[in-house]
Amino acid sequence: MATAITVRQFLDDEALPYEEITHQPTHTSLQAAKSARIAPRLLAKAVLLEENGRYVMAIVPTARHVKLGKLRQQFGRDFGMATEQTIGKIFRDCVPGAVPALGPAYGLETIWDESVMNGPELYFEAGDHEHLIRIRTDDYLRVVRACAHGDFTEPV
Repeated sequence: MATAITVRQFLDDEALPYEEITHQPTHTSLQAAKSARIAPRLLAKAVLLEENGRYVMAIVPTARHVKLGKLRQQFGRDFGMATEQTIGKIFRDCVPGAVPALGPAYGLETIWDESVMNGPELYFEAGDHEHLIRIRTDDYLRVVRACAHGDFTEPV
């Protein structure tokens, strides 16, 4: 399948330079990082949250997971995890389990964990289980800089 149409169109419309990286088929983001030979801290993953019928994407490093209590406390909001069914409806151009960490491309409010911006570049799922997008962190920040961010994860 390669890169989801929504992701490709968004990156092109925003004039963000990126590279598509191919790796062996995997089922988890940690496996994708290993297959692509990149540090898990450099691979951003998307976690879809729900709050009163509205959806928010949290972007976190693959090597960390969201602490819902910490997230709720920091933002004063009552987030819960979105269902797999909802994820499938929002990300129709993606394979289940391969959600790109690019909420603005899908019109989603986005929150990012500060630990995701650790290196000069970062990677995220392209929309399937065989491709990643590599982008300079500074270029990625152009898209999410105005989004809320904080410290709401802990190591896996």
